[in-house]
Amino acid sequence: MIKALLLPVALAATSWLGGAQAAEPLRIGYVMAMANAPVIVAEKQGYYRDEGLAVDIKALGDGPVIQQALAAHELDVAYVGTPPVYQWYARGLKSVILAKVNYGQAAVLTRSDSPIKSLAELKGHKLAGVKKGSGMDVLLRGYVLKENAKLQPDTDVEIVDMPPGNMNAALERGIVDAAFTWEPFVSQALLRGSARLLLDVNQALPNYPWYVVIGLPETLKQRPDDVVKLLRAHRKAIAFLNEHPAEANAIIAEAFKLETVQRADGSTVSGVEIVAEARKRLGWSAELQASDLAFIQRLMNYSNELKFMDAQIPLKDLVDTSYLQKASR
Repeated sequence: MIKALLLPVALAATSWLGGAQAAEPLRIGYVMAMANAPVIVAEKQGYYRDEGLAVDIKALGDGPVIQQALAAHELDVAYVGTPPVYQWYARGLKSVILAKVNYGQAAVLTRSDSPIKSLAELKGHKLAGVKKGSGMDVLLRGYVLKENAKLQPDTDVEIVDMPPGNMNAALERGIVDAAFTWEPFVSQALLRGSARLLLDVNQALPNYPWYVVIGLPETLKQRPDDVVKLLRAHRKAIAFLNEHPAEANAIIAEAFKLETVQRADGSTVSGVEIVAEARKRLGWSAELQASDLAFIQRLMNYSNELKFMDAQIPLKDLVDTSYLQKASR
């Protein structure tokens, strides 16, 4: 059943060296989100090939699907939001965080003509969100509503579960009064002029980490050199994103098939310009700093307070940066 959910994106050709068949491709799963652009860039720019690493890349819908694929041993490593990692770790799937992927991406939007001017004014209103207990839901309930807005997510606000791709339309039609969404949906709504920012999470929590690279213990044990090659390609992709924004934006716009957005005055905005706008709230880095680890702990605390899990995972068990350090040599 899980296999039907896996959408192959790229598979490096099996090569023959000296008559011997190359190793099995490293199976990489990633949440199909703009923030995970390093996977797309690494494949597009040939960084995996340059490392001599055969890969089988699969785009997936969300963190829970990736965790199920990991549990079924259909993936070796993955790019996923942090909350699913520790939540599943507490349930027995002990994948390890190896590197950071991005910072920022999320925002709360309301209609451009809405009388709502602050998060606290969301009380009694409908807010578009994602599945309860998911990674972004932890951020919404734990930080955005409880900590920032001082609202009780289960009683003060009606959270309407829907795909992020449907949120802008629901907001425009008045089905919801606000939406907790992420890039590129935030930029599309802002550039269209149909919405305005109620909260830019990256402005409130500068450089907060979100997606991370994780590996299964057996992958780390059986294929340590391939993990280092993967992370070296990951570093190269992030350097390209940061050092060549125009070229990288074009790659992202093409990969996500970003359509032209029409402004209220009739002018249009290209997909590349949407990505450029998204960079105001989104960036990329591989390094896991002390502040990143503190935020991961903060997310775990939210999950415990929200009763999404009842265990505390020591960060030393959850994170291993030794492979990333080797990839910098």
